[in-house]
Parts: sequence; C-alpha cells; structure tokens
Amino acid sequence: MRLTTPDATQPSAVEFVGAHLEHLVTGPVEPSLRYRGGQSHADAALAAFDVTHYYSRRNEVYPQPKRGASGLSPYIRHGLLDLPTMWDAVAGGPAKDVKKFRDELMWQEFARHWYARLGRRTGDGILQDLPHKVDAGSWNRDMACIELTVDELEEDGWLVNQTRMWLASEWAVRRGLRWQDGEDEFFRHLLDGSRAANRLGWQWTIGTASRKPYGFSRWQVEKRAPSLCASCDLVHACPIEDWPEDSDYAPTPQPVTLRGGAQTQTNAGPSAPEIVGEPDTVWLTAESLGSADAALAAHPDLPVVFVFDEPLLQSLQLSAKRLIFLTEILAELGQERDVELHLGRPADVFVDRQVAVTHAPVPGFARRARAIAPVAVYPWPWLTFPKAGSIESFSAWRKTAKR
Repeated sequence: MRLTTPDATQPSAVEFVGAHLEHLVTGPVEPSLRYRGGQSHADAALAAFDVTHYYSRRNEVYPQPKRGASGLSPYIRHGLLDLPTMWDAVAGGPAKDVKKFRDELMWQEFARHWYARLGRRTGDGILQDLPHKVDAGSWNRDMACIELTVDELEEDGWLVNQTRMWLASEWAVRRGLRWQDGEDEFFRHLLDGSRAANRLGWQWTIGTASRKPYGFSRWQVEKRAPSLCASCDLVHACPIEDWPEDSDYAPTPQPVTLRGGAQTQTNAGPSAPEIVGEPDTVWLTAESLGSADAALAAHPDLPVVFVFDEPLLQSLQLSAKRLIFLTEILAELGQERDVELHLGRPADVFVDRQVAVTHAPVPGFARRARAIAPVAVYPWPWLTFPKAGSIESFSAWRKTAKR
C-alpha cells in the first residue's frame, strides 16, 4: 500500500506514524525528546561536535554537561553519517582524543564485520544462557541510577555507552535474565539500535569468551555520576553496594566461521558497483538513508522508494519513536527527491521495477535482495573492507585492520 509522504515537520511525522503504523509499534506514538531525524539534523550535530576531551569524558554520565559522548550514533546507524566521514571529521583534533574516537569507530566497524559474518547466529550467543534467578518484572526505579537511565532509554531512545553497560549488567549479570531479552528491549527503544553493535555490546558485558562479565556496582555510579547516589532513596540500602557474585557461565564452542579461512563468507557486498541493467527506481533501506547513499547519488533523477516492512515490524514491535525518526528522515528527503513510502512486503512493492540499491551488510537485506533481484548494487561504505581472516576478538582484528 502506498502512503502519502508527510511534510518535513515532527508533528507531521507523528501523525503519519499514528495513522499508518500504530498497529506495528509498542507504547505511545511519541517522538524522541532528544533527537530529530533528517540529514540537516545529522549535519548540524556533526558540525557541533568537538572531539576535544573525548578520551577523558566519553564515559561520564551525570550531570549531562559533563558528558563527552558524541551523541551521533542514531545518524550513523541509519547512514546519514557514515564511518569514513566520521573518521575524517575529527582529523586535526587532540591526538589522544582522535585516537580514542577512531577506536570507537573501529569497534562499530568490527561489530558490522562480526554480524555480516555470523548473521542470525549472533542471537544464539557464544555462551550458554544463564538460568533465570528472578522473575523479569520491571526495572527497580527506586534506584536513581536506574531511573535516570531507563527514562533516557524510553524517552530519548539513546544512552551513553556507560549506562548501556550498567543496564546490561544489571539485567543479565545481577538478575540472571536472558541477555537476548534485554538486547531486544534495547533494540525496541534505541534509535541507534542495530543487531550488530547492540548484540556485540551485550555479549561483551556478560563476558563472552573471556568469562569476565562487567560487574555493575555502586562504585561505577559514584565515579561517573557522583551526585546520583546522594539523592537516591536507597542511598543507605543500595542493592548494588557490593560487587556482584561470580556468574555461572558455561562456555560453548565458538563458531568456526569466527576463525575465518579461505572459504569464509563475509557478506561484504561488492567492492565496486555491480550493474546488469538500467534501473528505474532507487531502493532505500533503513541501513542507508543519507543523502550520500551511493545508489541515491548515482541516480539523482530516479524515484526513491522506502518500504515499511509490515511483517518485520509486526514481529519487532518497536517503540514509535524509532519509526517517527525514520519518517522524519524520509520526509526531509522528500523535499528534494520524489520519495514513495509503502507499507507491505518489499518484494511485492518492487515487482516489475528495475531497482538500484546500496548493499547493506545484514542478513535481512540479503534475503530481500534475492527476491527483488536489483539490477544495480552499490558498495557499502566500509572503513576497512571485510576479509576472510579471524574476527574472534576485537583487539586481534584491530591489529590487522588497515585503518
């Protein structure tokens, strides 16, 4: 079903999601309190970012003015800012800060390589699940650190890396709940939610391969958000006063494909455009919605199509703020290009169309591309092109990466 592209205003995006997509979301149809979608907002956020002090302040949590995190990840996640652009953007800054920021970009790149290699198997985990120690229930919002963090997750759709680790450790290490369920909860709300970085972050927190989980305790809160503890209702009865007990993880064999080899499939996509016909439509995916999308840039006169994949969204039940954010991006693009929005199955929408698209290194793209059969596929903007070598650990992979 084709939908009318809304005006490039947040109220219009909210109205659009409420009218057409409300049955596919969980929670109220409300936008992020922090973020606006659109290339202009991404460009403005990048222009305002100063890498100075990133090394010393990236993990600060509260008060918010002390934070040094870039806050650019929602725009990176959807391709409005790609990793090579971010790499170049910080050139000339303080050496220590630039190095740390670029190391974080390489972590994102590593996550994409890891996900491209393993796909859905990343959801199985490299470690066996912990037994449930308690019922899932709700977050203990009597804890000031949890209240602040969950509020940001649910209202802004974004968290600094430090508080992501707090919540993941509280969920899986302290409470003994399935990490996959916690990762799904993050994925529902985070505007930058991706199965690559999200899953890798959760598996790192629970101690994948190392058997050294991240132990969330009061010490971290007092270090990164010192005034929170003083104002907490549980200041004298803190549930995380002490270091958590050791977790009973049982390592399982790592997938052979992590070690690589000549026959390893990397799902990297083409290194140069692959064109077998004359396209009449540009297909945009949620992985790549920026104005620099390769297929979009190569065909400036073609209509642009984005499909809200109804069966997929029905299964995911994302927060409405994620779809509002995407709608804002597409509505702004619609001011410059002929943008068609559809609700349904991508393969049905593109019947009898000759499609140009930018490769996306995720298994969902591969499945849909096989059904759609694009006539022009453009390369993904890698920082370092995937190869068949080992991706068993970030540190080992980083030593071999070209950047």
